[in-house]
Amino acid sequence: MAAGVLLAAVLLSAQSRRVEDLAAGKLLVTPRDAADPSFAESVILLVEYNDESAIGLMLNRRTTVPLSRVLHKLKGAAQRTDAAYIGGPVQTDTAIALLRSRTRPDAGVPVLKDTYLIATQKALDGVLAAGAAAGDLRVYAGYCGWGPGQLDNEMRLGAWYLMDASSAVVFDPNPATVWNRLIARTEARFALALRPPAIRSW
Repeated sequence: MAAGVLLAAVLLSAQSRRVEDLAAGKLLVTPRDAADPSFAESVILLVEYNDESAIGLMLNRRTTVPLSRVLHKLKGAAQRTDAAYIGGPVQTDTAIALLRSRTRPDAGVPVLKDTYLIATQKALDGVLAAGAAAGDLRVYAGYCGWGPGQLDNEMRLGAWYLMDASSAVVFDPNPATVWNRLIARTEARFALALRPPAIRSW
């Protein structure tokens, strides 16, 4: 068991396991042996992180339900056939969106250089009315939430890999495979870090 814990710690260091690196705009990626099945094989974008709480959105849980059904109260969603996502287990009756845009939308909260959090119905209605392209808009039902110090403790226990995010990952056209690709990248770096140094012959 101790060997397994040590291995996990080394593997995490291939990216980051420092609590100090937690911040909005970072990715949380579960290891293969995630203890909580609710978060197994999940990739979560932190959209808010402070001393009081942390909030994130699962990026790789796409549903088959179109936005026209999820957002039926919003006129701009009437013709939307792009699918909604499960953002997390908290308040799944709440819609939160991420928008990729060169300019900041009204009430948009910057998360990445070109990615904004849309957290109010009015703001989301405006984004839909403006005709945001399906490839630049993701709408999530619910979110992931942590109380004071909770995520910090999970990081110390090795429950997450912490990675830099990008809009390419957030809006990846194949979200179902994002976790596999990120884990493979982490393990490749881990294998490279453990490779013994070359022995020079004189």
